[in-house]
Amino acid sequence: MSEVPSLAEFEEAARGLERVISHTPTLPSRALSDILGEPVVLKMENLQRTGSFKIRGAAYRLSRLTAEERGRGVVAASAGNHAQGVALAAQALGIPATIFMPLGVPVPKLLATRGYGAEVVLEGETVATSLRLAAEFAERTGAVMIHPFDHRDVVIGQGTLGLELIADAPDVDTILVGIGGGGLIAGVAAAAKAAAAQAGRTVRVIGVQAENAAAMLPSLADGHPVEIVTLPTIADGILVAKPGAVPFEIIKDLVDDVVTVTDDDIARAILILLEQAKVVVEPAGAVGVAAILAGKISGTGKTMAVLSGGNIDPLLLQRVVSHGLAASGRYLTIRIPLPDRPGQLARVSELVSQAGANVMEVMHTRHGQGLQISEVILQMSIETRGAEHTELTLDTLRQAGYDPVVVPD
Repeated sequence: MSEVPSLAEFEEAARGLERVISHTPTLPSRALSDILGEPVVLKMENLQRTGSFKIRGAAYRLSRLTAEERGRGVVAASAGNHAQGVALAAQALGIPATIFMPLGVPVPKLLATRGYGAEVVLEGETVATSLRLAAEFAERTGAVMIHPFDHRDVVIGQGTLGLELIADAPDVDTILVGIGGGGLIAGVAAAAKAAAAQAGRTVRVIGVQAENAAAMLPSLADGHPVEIVTLPTIADGILVAKPGAVPFEIIKDLVDDVVTVTDDDIARAILILLEQAKVVVEPAGAVGVAAILAGKISGTGKTMAVLSGGNIDPLLLQRVVSHGLAASGRYLTIRIPLPDRPGQLARVSELVSQAGANVMEVMHTRHGQGLQISEVILQMSIETRGAEHTELTLDTLRQAGYDPVVVPD
């Protein structure tokens, strides 16, 4: 069983990290407050050095190494954020660092990790494979393995964020934190609850997982970390099949609830953060906001959502925005069979315009299975103002005698 770190340990870590990390801002969100019906504030850890909270745990863990351990170098495995944290912290301390990353790692994270001076080894399809290879490298070379979440020093380093949350919003009632391996939420729950208790208050901590990588709920049900079969998710930063043993012991005692969100929920969250808060957040960093949008959070009082990271590949961001628009009912693609005679394309476009929608893209073809010689297929991508406006646009086409079929996103 892992002993819960004390408030004094978190405070000592925070003092040691003052020159390494940034105290990131906390900003209110009127849009999310209106949706939740409670005051909502956002902790902008996406603006942290390296673009993620991970620098906290990595830097504190490395600072605790002995001179002999530093001389052996360090090794880590990560899809990006932990890699950057370890690489930067190692560079600052003059420690050689080797990072194993899966082949599909986002290019910006790869380039940033190399830019901090680490030697990067691209191998394997998943982070689990990278972790195995890193462990083998550590055994072979004597390098110190820096685990992304399953170490007490890492939990303490991540927990310095919990101290900031209470300092920035001493009246906060509920904190929403994403869960991957559990290092962040374990540290935040322990530090924030201890700091709040010192001020005579209590605070709830709710964890949020991606539905396709939700190992925490079955683990809590069984009373020990359980490994699950994960499915693909855009939230690669929390795509973890089994919680860490060290953070789990803290989570089971201190985290008040755990909820899950879908990729559609996450895409909507990224979109609303772009539009309303004017911030760029990676999928794993948006799960707290996703839980608000999905109606998974209620009766929480003043609520803080931790935006844990902002390292998103621009190409993924482009796809996520399109997906978020579709999930919000603001963008759809329809197919309409038409008689092959002049004026039909113009007529359909006019009807869409009359409904107040905007045509974004058109494809008109005479080729396709099931088409009669006298038929064509019109595929049209349309921008609307939301679900009700989408239905109005479709009804306008139906009333004119057309049969629009919505193409799944």
